[in-house]
Amino acid sequence: MATGRNHRPANRSRGIPEATVARLPLYLRALTALSERSVPTVSSEELAGAAGVNSAKLRKDFSYLGSYGTRGVGYDVEYLVYQISRELGLTQDWPVVIVGIGNLGAALANYGGFASRGFRVAALIDADSSMTGKQVAGMAVQHVDELEAIIDTNGVSIGVITTPGGAAQQVCDRLVAAGVTSILNFAPTVLTVPDGVDVRKVDLSIELQILAFHEQRKAAEELTAEPAPGLAAPGLPAPEPGAARRGQDPDGDLPVVMPA
Repeated sequence: MATGRNHRPANRSRGIPEATVARLPLYLRALTALSERSVPTVSSEELAGAAGVNSAKLRKDFSYLGSYGTRGVGYDVEYLVYQISRELGLTQDWPVVIVGIGNLGAALANYGGFASRGFRVAALIDADSSMTGKQVAGMAVQHVDELEAIIDTNGVSIGVITTPGGAAQQVCDRLVAAGVTSILNFAPTVLTVPDGVDVRKVDLSIELQILAFHEQRKAAEELTAEPAPGLAAPGLPAPEPGAARRGQDPDGDLPVVMPA
């Protein structure tokens, strides 16, 4: 089986837009679920709905792969699984190293989905000497002093950084110098890399902040949807005319607290 070190994804040479590349894993996940249910074919509308995109965008994305489906039949599920897997490079063996075996690094090491998606965790690496030799997910943790040798021996081109933010750039520099050309960064910092090195950042705090924004927006919309002053809520008597304008509650006793 080919290893990732000697092969690069073909999408750049074929001119597939990055936005399309970002959606291919969504299609693959939906198709894999269909394949597991032994569904032979799927329409663009059904697949688009399962992947969370519109069908016109899906058909455009698939046109970059040279896959147009069959009118009245749809797309062959198994062939699309193979086609997208090949385009993403998942028919190869991609050895991966995880650097930083704290709680998050250990959780990733124990994730069972890597192997089925074309990735093999080749090594777990940590700077803490007390971690050296400890078994995590059936593998012995190795010291960071061995990083370069590990990358060379295993032909690693993908590194995962789960260290504290302060150590991430140094680890990144060493990975790149050793030949790693793709990095998945979980550390809470922005990494600087040379041209030719791809970095994908996963920042859980940012994702939570985005969710908080949406929660705040929903709460504001619910507040706006409440009955306007002067209108009775169902089952309640109408307020005294002019009460809201005088800054009083319907009983005329307490001042109305208006939002800032």
